[in-house]
Amino acid sequence: MRIIEVFHSIQGEGPLTGVRTTFIRTARCNLRCSWCDTPYSFGPGRERSIPSLVREVTRNATRNVCLTGGEPLLQKDSVALVTRLSQRGITTVIETGGSLDVTPFLDVPGVILSVDVKCPSSRMEGKNRWTNLPLLRAGDVVKFVIADRADYVYARRVLRSYRGPATVVFQPVWGTDAGRLADWVLADRLDVRVMLQEHKVFWGDVPGR
Repeated sequence: MRIIEVFHSIQGEGPLTGVRTTFIRTARCNLRCSWCDTPYSFGPGRERSIPSLVREVTRNATRNVCLTGGEPLLQKDSVALVTRLSQRGITTVIETGGSLDVTPFLDVPGVILSVDVKCPSSRMEGKNRWTNLPLLRAGDVVKFVIADRADYVYARRVLRSYRGPATVVFQPVWGTDAGRLADWVLADRLDVRVMLQEHKVFWGDVPGR
């Protein structure tokens, strides 16, 4: 697999926020979101074997892994990696930009899918793969990264047509007014989770944390 970095940190997003986690950041991405906070992941990275990645997770003694990117679904060995981790009783959250098919991961025990729906400010909303949403299960996540009111209105419209069991997260773009987003959700009485990126609260916008 082509890997940018592997690091041991606290999960800052999604259902396992606050949990000690090993992060495996894959190389390359097929999207170019305007607010992307990891453009260094666009590069080729370096080749790592699945056994070496599993050994590093074992050294960190974490029961949770976050497979992120870049776009991990571009890596043909991602299914093999999460299967190997699952066999060791490890839960893997897969963070995907939402433009590629999640079907190959649905039958792997212990996998939690966190699927973005790209809003207009990302300039990637035309890449959303809508057929992913009906596949998501209880325990999975549909995430909207929201920069402004136009993004919020877009996300609200999508939410009104979504009837699946996955948790819906509204996450403000880092540095924007998170309280304003919370006020909009309260005013509209939306059943979503408004979540910050907790790792940035701890350490700022620092790579590898």
